[in-house]
Amino acid sequence: MDTVGGLLREWRHSRRLSQMELALGAGVSPRYVSLVETGRSRPTAGMVLRLADRLDVPLRHRNRLLVAAGFAPRYHERPLDGPDMAAVRDALVRVLSAHEPYPALVVDRRWNIVMFNAPVEHFLAGVDPGLLAEPVNMVRLGLDPRGLAPLIVNLEEVRSLFRARLSRQVRRTGDPVVAALYDEFFAEPEQGPGPELGRGRGNGREYGDGPGRPPGGPGSEVATPMVFRFAGGEVRLFSTVTTFGTPQDIVLDEISVESYYPADAGSAAVLRRMAGTRPEPGPVRRPTEEDGPSPVGSPRPDPEEHP
Repeated sequence: MDTVGGLLREWRHSRRLSQMELALGAGVSPRYVSLVETGRSRPTAGMVLRLADRLDVPLRHRNRLLVAAGFAPRYHERPLDGPDMAAVRDALVRVLSAHEPYPALVVDRRWNIVMFNAPVEHFLAGVDPGLLAEPVNMVRLGLDPRGLAPLIVNLEEVRSLFRARLSRQVRRTGDPVVAALYDEFFAEPEQGPGPELGRGRGNGREYGDGPGRPPGGPGSEVATPMVFRFAGGEVRLFSTVTTFGTPQDIVLDEISVESYYPADAGSAAVLRRMAGTRPEPGPVRRPTEEDGPSPVGSPRPDPEEHP
């Protein structure tokens, strides 16, 4: 049975913090941290959340800490397609639509695509239907030979970016599904734990950026474009990631908007030209009004804004 002290100790170890460092960050004494971890002191709900905040514990796991300490969960987990999340869906649709004619999509905590805008369809048109069965996984879509991988000119650089992001996510969340996704594409042996390697919680493996990591560290993800052979030429895109600020819902804490921008004027012109054409026939169909709300699919345009 989980104890709040044991769970906090696991998270502290995964963050490579000493009891002193955690105590200083949370504004308590190292002795108090030790008493909580050994079960000799029972923290209040507020203290559990204060320690969890210092440890950057995801909301899903903060609920687990609260329950282990004898308190009710604090954070809701409402499905994105539920009626009480209509305002969130509308906000996401507007964000995706406003980004056109450039591609953008929403992914969940396990890299499954939740929503996408119209330009994404052009990239999906030639993808093997097997990769487009729900849930559609963005990592597989990008790295599988049946997906976009044959179209990516700088595939090794893109693989390095995915590897770095997945490894950091495993270290932060300990999610076994993300760890399995990492292993699916990056199972080669690591070159020994170094200062940038962290241990994936719960399975003993080491997850790091590895020898293929591009120069410049995490910041290079902004500068390194994805280069596609597309539309008779090359399209160079760089990406940004947007998340909800201080979310109070687990689903909102775990989704992000991946927005792609042209890295040069030529790429921008290609994307604008594509916006005026329909993608080649493929297995992906945009939802219609008769479909009702769907958690996966291209956002429907607002009829008042797009007559």
